Amino acid sequence: MIGIGGAIGTGLFLGSSLAISHAGPAVVLAYVLCGLVALVIAWALAEMVVVHPAAGAFGSIAQKYLGVGSGFVVRWAYWAMQVIAIGGETIAAGVYVQYWWPRIPLWLPVAVFSLLVIVVNAAAVHIFGEFEYWFSMIKVCAILVFVVLGLVLVFFGLPQAPATGAANLTADGGFLPNGVSGLLLAMVFVLFSYIGTEVVSVTAAESENPARDIPRAARAMVLRLGLFYVAAMLVVVLVVPWTVTSEGGSITASPFVRVFAAAGVPAAATVMNFVVLTAALSSANTNLYLTTRMLHSLAEHRFAPAWAGRLTGAGVPRNALVLSTAGLVIATVLSKNSDSGAYLVLFGISIFAALVVWMIILVTHLAFRIRRRRAGLPPSPVRLWGAPVVNAVVIAFLATVLVSTFWVEGLGPAWQFGIPFFVLLVVVYQVLRRTGRTRQAREADLEDSTLTAGRGQGGESA
Repeated sequence: MIGIGGAIGTGLFLGSSLAISHAGPAVVLAYVLCGLVALVIAWALAEMVVVHPAAGAFGSIAQKYLGVGSGFVVRWAYWAMQVIAIGGETIAAGVYVQYWWPRIPLWLPVAVFSLLVIVVNAAAVHIFGEFEYWFSMIKVCAILVFVVLGLVLVFFGLPQAPATGAANLTADGGFLPNGVSGLLLAMVFVLFSYIGTEVVSVTAAESENPARDIPRAARAMVLRLGLFYVAAMLVVVLVVPWTVTSEGGSITASPFVRVFAAAGVPAAATVMNFVVLTAALSSANTNLYLTTRMLHSLAEHRFAPAWAGRLTGAGVPRNALVLSTAGLVIATVLSKNSDSGAYLVLFGISIFAALVVWMIILVTHLAFRIRRRRAGLPPSPVRLWGAPVVNAVVIAFLATVLVSTFWVEGLGPAWQFGIPFFVLLVVVYQVLRRTGRTRQAREADLEDSTLTAGRGQGGESA
């Protein structure tokens, strides 16, 4: 549920109209393909974190198998990406509140929601998990109700509307109205809907039984998420002509609102507004958890201030939490000044970093397989089927999606600021390396390698 909560955000409920505008009814194929990519990422992570259930998850593992520099870059990039995403979700939540009370200044609900997610994350981890479970449950129930109502409307009709059938799949230009290029451009938006599935690996260090829980959670989460997305998009393109859906953007124009309204749900826009509000808060809540654990991992290797790695009696890295609220502070300031241009810059960095991090995860998995085989260590209890060929195919796919952002309006900052951001991280790492700050991280990796080599498969899974 934590993984689903981190992945299902406002992108599905509102942003899906952007994907439909490019791919038309074929958006269903885009969600299927991107769901398979997310499953590969989740399964590669599960194979690695079962052996190394450490704080920092894929960041710590990248450091171990690709080198200290890779661990530094991927963890700081992921931290920055999610910090920005947190701010974006709270701004979205504030906008949804203004739907009910338009006179409220945007900064006020942004500040209130920021305080809420900080308090939840500052508590013991089981309290965070409980809150996130119920946040996610609202979204999941809303999608299930949406799918059931939609299918009834498609096949049987309702008193308020006749059955739509499958005519909308081929109307207005056919199933693939903008060709393969339109489908590829839609992948940009669809893939972002799945970003957040990697959160399951970050929970490994705080799971009672990582060897049992992480593979099961990763498989179930991605499959359920894919089912939700594919079923929901299939309902959308069946019930509402894709040319109408592509005009969306506001709450009332959301494809979900259109289907609820067609089904005769009273106050459909109000109901959907509540759902997307909880979706935004759930995503912000989960992302703050992610960034806090990632920063704690950086502090353990002296890549962040040492005090950021300290834990409370309840096991919460509250100092890391304080630093990770930077996105919430930025969101509050931007919402007060209405400086959307500055936020677009931050969003561009976030998009670029997300795709690069996923590619690094797959490269790390290849190194993980090779080094363990050469060292004569037993394989992980969990295995990604089709590796290393699957890794290469997915890396090529992610690179293609990243390049395609050149042709997507509004995503220019992804390259304009994404590349300089990664260059900055490399420069900072080189400075730390020259000052000797990376020596402790290498020693920690060497010690961990010695301990791991002496374990059997059962010990590795513990």
